[in-house]
Order: sequence, then C-alpha cells, then structure tokens
Amino acid sequence: MKYLHLKMLLALFMVFGFASVVHAEEGEELPGKEVAKKEVGMKELPLPDKIQRFLYDSGLDFTYPDAVRGIYVTANSAAGSRMSELKELVGSTDLNAMVIDVKEDHGNIMLEPHNEKYKEMFEGRYESVMDDPRAILEDLEEQGIYPIARVVVFKDNVLAEERPDLSFQRNGQIWRNGKGEAFVNPFEKEVWEYNVEVGKMAAELGFKEIQFDYVRFPEGFASRDDELQYGKGDYNVEGVNDVQQRVNAVTDFVAYARESLRNYDVDVAVDIFGYSAVVPEEPNIGQNFSKISSNVDVISSMIYPSHWGPSFGISKPDTEPYRLIDEYAKVENERLATLEEAPTSRPWIQDFEAPWLYSGATKQYGKQEVEAQIRALNENGIEEFLLWNAGNSYTKGVDYTP
Repeated sequence: MKYLHLKMLLALFMVFGFASVVHAEEGEELPGKEVAKKEVGMKELPLPDKIQRFLYDSGLDFTYPDAVRGIYVTANSAAGSRMSELKELVGSTDLNAMVIDVKEDHGNIMLEPHNEKYKEMFEGRYESVMDDPRAILEDLEEQGIYPIARVVVFKDNVLAEERPDLSFQRNGQIWRNGKGEAFVNPFEKEVWEYNVEVGKMAAELGFKEIQFDYVRFPEGFASRDDELQYGKGDYNVEGVNDVQQRVNAVTDFVAYARESLRNYDVDVAVDIFGYSAVVPEEPNIGQNFSKISSNVDVISSMIYPSHWGPSFGISKPDTEPYRLIDEYAKVENERLATLEEAPTSRPWIQDFEAPWLYSGATKQYGKQEVEAQIRALNENGIEEFLLWNAGNSYTKGVDYTP
C-alpha cells in the first residue's frame, strides 16, 4: 500500500510539476500535452487544454488612460524639485503620463537597483539619481499619472567603454560619431539581454510600459561600415545583404524584448525615426517601420517638424507644424493599416525651438504650434502623443485635446 501511495504521489507531481513550467498564453493550446501524458503513464489525468499565464505583480495599480498624453521627464527632474512643477502641469491639464529616463542617452542607469541581483548585474553602470524610484512610482500612482520607463538601447558610451568588444571599433579604438557618442553593436545578443534586463528591473519597480529608444545602428552607418571592426554573430549569413542583416538584427531585438517581457504585465514600445515610416526601410540604421510595428504594443515615431528636411512638398517643415504632421499621419495610417495587428500609434511631437535651422530669427514653438501638431494627429484618428523638451520646460496654457 505504501508503494502504491508513493507511485500516485510521484505521478501527480510529474503531471502538475510539468504543467507549472510550461509557458502558454491564456486561451492558448498547451504544447506537448499528449507527450506529457505518455511520459507519466496516466492517460486518465490529462494536462489541461488551457492554462493561465503568470504575470508579475509589482504591487502598484495603474489604469491605462483613455488615451496616453505624456511628457518626457529626465531622471534629475523626477528625483528633484522640478517634479512638483511637472506633476502640477499634468494634474491641471489633460496630460496623464510621464516618460521617465531609466537608462539615458549616455548609457547610465539612473536609479538605485531595488535588489542585489540588479545591483550586481549593473555594478559600475548605475547612478543613484533616483535613489528611491519606488517612492516616485508610488507618488505617481497616487496622482493617477501613468509611468513609462525610457530605456536607451544601442547608443551607450558606458557599456562601449567597459566592453569595447560589444561596440564598433576603428584602429583598435572605440568608434564615436561627431558628437562623441559611442554605440554598441545590435548584432550582439549579449547587448540585447543587457537592455532587456534593464526593462525587467523597471517593470518590477512598477513602470507600466517599457519604451526602448535608439533601437538602431548609428546614423549614416553604411558610409563607414568598411572602416569599422565589429562582429555580426548569427547575422553573417551568405546571400543576405548588409541592409537586410541590419534590418533583421533590429527587428529581432524588438521581438526578443517583447517576448522576454511577456510575463511582466507591461506594454512594450519603440521610438523610431519618422522618416522610417515614409520609406520601405531605412538602410543605414536598420529600421523597418512595418516590421518593428508588428512586434510592439506601441509605436512612437519621432515626428518633430524640426527634424525633417524638405518633405511632403514642404520646404521648411519646422515652420509648418500642422501641415507636416498632417502629411506624416496619412502615410503612417496607410502603413499601419497593412498590418494584421497594428500597435497603438503614439508619436513624439515638438515643444522646443530649433535655432540650428536658422541664420536669423528662430521659429518659436508655443501654444499655437503645439496645438497645431495635436490637432493634425487627432484629425487623422491618432489620439495619443508624447511631448519632447530636453529640459522639461513645457509650454503653458496648451489645450491638449483641441
């Protein structure tokens, strides 16, 4: 009798133990069901057809707004006196979200990791600018402000300097662009894993969306490709040209990031050049708008009028924000309409001046210019947007739902 009991316990453990480690979406057919039954020898106890997917619970409760209307916030602003002013701006208007730097443009992780695992993983690469990020998020929860974590991916001075083998090199030195910025190599899957771990840390803290930025090769990469030394890993495939190798690497990273964060109950977003939506694919930087959009929950095209050369028949787009955004939105809508499952469109728009474009007086961006961009989006059925101002100084008195 004791032997029979042990056999029954062992069989039950094998059945339910196996079920606990199988990954499946809610409502998804469980793979390998028949094999599992045969292995444990218990056809009378089949595994369930469907199983609930595990979701990480951060302990914070944020509701997705009717439409995300957000602002960019640096880590210094989030942790400093500016935060009160920015919360007042959001709380007193129809804004409802903040995109906060977790890993910024130079590659620094801007918060104190919340456990020893991440402290060890990111040792020497993080700054305690946000020394209590959980408290910041709890305050945003209380204020009803939707939190988005910005993670800059392939532009990364910190990782490139520490690991030159993961970067692009020239004559034995780390290659930098004209601004002194170094990039790490999108072909290197170790770089993928590193950045996704930053996203996981942010999700565990309570951010509801992970927004990956600089998901690309350096600008003008094709013109300097021959002079740089770097590996291509799995992407050095005969018969696949250089452009497609870059596109495949960038697209695969995005798919990998989304899959890796499936259990964290967060949306995955990617920032992308607006220009990438109006061409089949951007050959230098490896961005294919349709392929990236097919692998994210949110696509955020950076469509600042100041960042366009003559386009859509507009000679100086910075001076015509409504027209530029209106023309762009039509093209983006057409691209997204071809996808089986299109992501939410949430473009980045401009709340800053661009003096580098002018030899005389600079076009000023105020209430009228910001509202013009929002109106152009709304008239094309795009209700979500994010405002960029590097110094977090946003125009006052704007109607964010014109």
